[in-house]
Amino acid sequence: MKEHILVINPGSTSTKIAVYEGRKEVFGKTIRHTAQELDPFPSVCLQYEFRKETIFAELKNNHIESGSFAAVIGRGGLVKPIPSGTYRVNELMIRHLTDGTAGEHASNLGALLAHSIAAEIRGCQAFIADPVVVDELQEVARVTGIPEIERLSIFHALNQKAIAKRHAAIMGKSYEELNLIVVHMGGGISVGAHKKGRVIDVNNALNGDGPIAPERAGTIPALQLAKLCFSGKYTYKEIKKMITGKGGMMAHMGTNSFMELNDKVHSGDPKALRIYNAMSYTIAKQIGATAAVLCGRIDGILFTGGIAHNKPFIDKIVEYINFLGPCYTYAGEDEMSALAHNAYCILTGEEIAQVYVG
Repeated sequence: MKEHILVINPGSTSTKIAVYEGRKEVFGKTIRHTAQELDPFPSVCLQYEFRKETIFAELKNNHIESGSFAAVIGRGGLVKPIPSGTYRVNELMIRHLTDGTAGEHASNLGALLAHSIAAEIRGCQAFIADPVVVDELQEVARVTGIPEIERLSIFHALNQKAIAKRHAAIMGKSYEELNLIVVHMGGGISVGAHKKGRVIDVNNALNGDGPIAPERAGTIPALQLAKLCFSGKYTYKEIKKMITGKGGMMAHMGTNSFMELNDKVHSGDPKALRIYNAMSYTIAKQIGATAAVLCGRIDGILFTGGIAHNKPFIDKIVEYINFLGPCYTYAGEDEMSALAHNAYCILTGEEIAQVYVG
């Protein structure tokens, strides 16, 4: 059986690719895309042919035969809400991502690229796994004080699930046995309540809900935001950017780099220290709220994502919340290996691919 798996993780200005032989990575590369290269495309989904060509060129330059791929798996994008799992890419999924049915994001390219590349390789299958819209919320978590608005599940599902399962294996347990709080800290920050294998509550990390993040405003007073919206000073597009993309650390400091913020803190910049403290404070508050969802029965609080490399920052959060349960750090992201693992499980029959029905 062919066991080579191509993994594709598109970002706004890059495309990460990796080739796995079984469970072992044999090649990895981050392809950077300049603004000049991407500017000609009026929407994200129209970039997929360009990105596909760059992927094939990179494989060729590294003497990797695409004909050996049994599967291509892409990062899952903004499809309609679905349960956790690995999904075969089908025409309905392609249509929803192309139309932007649930929104436009670079991750939408994952399925488009996987489908297009697999279609050129005999016997190759295309998948996505645990997209950002994985929805396992308990019903009470959806309700808000405005009937027209329900809370949505949009978070770093792939990495949160991968880290939770990795931690469970280290503890000699199954994921379904544990109650965990997983804190993913990147450009956005999501804090998920994992109860016996399901994420029953989580802040909407894409739309700015939750802690202050490098690119997200976090939860802000609703009436003050409404006044800002109707002030006549800003368009809807500008307000949207304030909340997600150019909010949070970016709005205060003009950078989305946590490393830059950290350097400014160490140089004695009082403004940087204020934001640094506010970020750790709001993350701790979100963890506390999530602990209540699990009724305080917590087997572990797991910190992951790029910011988790900064031990002093993690220690600052832990000062607030260590009374809730044992804390563990898994810095970085496990997304590429998690995608490869999910595809491998389908190829070997350990799991069955789910069908996207929208």
